[in-house]
Amino acid sequence: MAIAFVRACGLSELEEDTPKRVELDGTPVSVVQTEGEVFAIHDICSHANVSLSEGEVDDCHIECWLHGSRFDLRSGKPDALPATRPIPVYPVKIEGDDVLVSLTQES
Repeated sequence: MAIAFVRACGLSELEEDTPKRVELDGTPVSVVQTEGEVFAIHDICSHANVSLSEGEVDDCHIECWLHGSRFDLRSGKPDALPATRPIPVYPVKIEGDDVLVSLTQES
């Protein structure tokens, strides 16, 4: 079965280490360009119902602005409390200036 990708945003719309929130089929997604790659993760922290796209990006991690939980952009796994559950990570493809995301989870 082929994985369906949808356009999330333009590559030119992304700023390095600055998360961009988009909604894809009603799902909040944070798209992040960092360290030469583009990542897409579920935008809601697994510890508290807040948007991760309002947090800071550093060393391929995104930090929740409310309580300081940090999530690996590659795996979605938390590496700082209080979060203990991972967040979904979504496949990304770049075609020209289009950032395409599949809501099929990688992890």
